Amino acid sequence: MRHNVGHRKLGRVTEHRLALLRNQAIALLRHERIETTVPKAKELRPFIERLITIAKRGVAAGDANGKALHARRLVLAELPDKTVVGKLFETIAPRFADRPGGYTRILRIGFRRGDSAEVAQIELVGSEYNPRAAQDKEKGEKEAAAPKTKGVGERIKAAAQRMRTGKKDEGASKAQAGGQTRGAARKATTPRKAGGS
Repeated sequence: MRHNVGHRKLGRVTEHRLALLRNQAIALLRHERIETTVPKAKELRPFIERLITIAKRGVAAGDANGKALHARRLVLAELPDKTVVGKLFETIAPRFADRPGGYTRILRIGFRRGDSAEVAQIELVGSEYNPRAAQDKEKGEKEAAAPKTKGVGERIKAAAQRMRTGKKDEGASKAQAGGQTRGAARKATTPRKAGGS
């Protein structure tokens, strides 16, 4: 029985396990969604939620009595990436300011092909929030302003219209200008088989 066992060992020694959790936490905060195995996701959840709670307390305290700096240093002790910690304090923690907990969601997505390990996607709850929404909006406006390219159906219709009106493509007109049609030019360049037909 597993009474009073605090966490999964994940088949690793303590230092390796902590390094794994830190790396996954950095990746999750950077991309807001990662895929991993279910046991790793379940171990990552309390680790990342504790860091988000510390960041929320730091943001809520503001600069009063140096609590914001202390919270940032506590998070930096766990996550050595300053850009990710900056993102945590500037965008992620304010997003969860009114939420009392449960900042992550684990979605089971099937089994891995190589070893049949159950794979899950762990994401921040606000990941419906698209961090690239402004870029996508600008891209959409540029595409709307740019002239539309013709699709396959439109190209076929245009080719049929050209055939009906008698306009010929440039390749055929060059072959006819030389005195040959395409078929005659092809027959003239293909060698005949010896022995008959």
